Amino acid sequence: MAKNFTITEFFKRFPDDDSCINHLMQVRYGDSLDCPKCGKHGKFSKIKKVPAYQCAWCSHHIHPMAGTPFERSRTPLQKWFYAMYLFTTSRHGVPAKELQRQLGVTYKCAWRIGHEIRKYMGNVDGDSGLSGHVEVDEAYIGGKDKITGRPGKNSKKTGVLGMVQRNGNVMTHIIPNAKTATLIPLITNSVSKGSTISSDEYYSYKGLQKHGYKHGYVKHSMEQWVKGVHHTNTIEGFWSQIKRSIRGTHVHVSRKHLGKYLGEFEYRYNMRANPSLMFDRLLVSF
Repeated sequence: MAKNFTITEFFKRFPDDDSCINHLMQVRYGDSLDCPKCGKHGKFSKIKKVPAYQCAWCSHHIHPMAGTPFERSRTPLQKWFYAMYLFTTSRHGVPAKELQRQLGVTYKCAWRIGHEIRKYMGNVDGDSGLSGHVEVDEAYIGGKDKITGRPGKNSKKTGVLGMVQRNGNVMTHIIPNAKTATLIPLITNSVSKGSTISSDEYYSYKGLQKHGYKHGYVKHSMEQWVKGVHHTNTIEGFWSQIKRSIRGTHVHVSRKHLGKYLGEFEYRYNMRANPSLMFDRLLVSF
């Protein structure tokens, strides 16, 4: 496993805004390109005091921040990059108050930066298909009430379906309920036919074999946690990590914003084998 990317290395690589905007220009457009306006090939030069580059032939402008989370932001680009660094080197996430202290910005600004980065991490991670041996389970996250089991329609918690490939990636979907008509289509759209699926004994999973899967389950109600190759320990470990992080770092999250937090935690989990690349992957995915 590669070593972590240190804060000293971060500031050496990105000492100011110019180094950040130069990086954006490089990864998005390269050293030279055909001008979208005049069509001539060449290098674009940085414009002083403006985060843009211009064509040497016709002075056409290119704005590297356009279409990124930083577009229209007045916050210095280096602070955005540093916030991304914090998100990729933290195990439990970064609350807005911590961003406010670290970046020296208002709470409102820190809150917006945090949510934009979470959305971006989720978009970069994407939803790649799962195969092989996959564990599925639902969890109920967020809210302030303490509820056990599968809550009813008046619960303040949000239902989430999780699927994790053994020794592979995890994928989550916010669900309105845990009915068969809700869960089965999400599973069939995400897991390759012929895969082995492990779940608990919940009735909504009972028809998976009819959809081309090898399905086995454990009976948690009877304190059965493992049956042959079947268990849900991996996905339950993922739920535990999210819930601990929310309680310890964010206290609680609303139903409205839960999807962004899930995307953030999925990104970290799916990059767990290469923690030193988490930051760089974000920087080349604009």
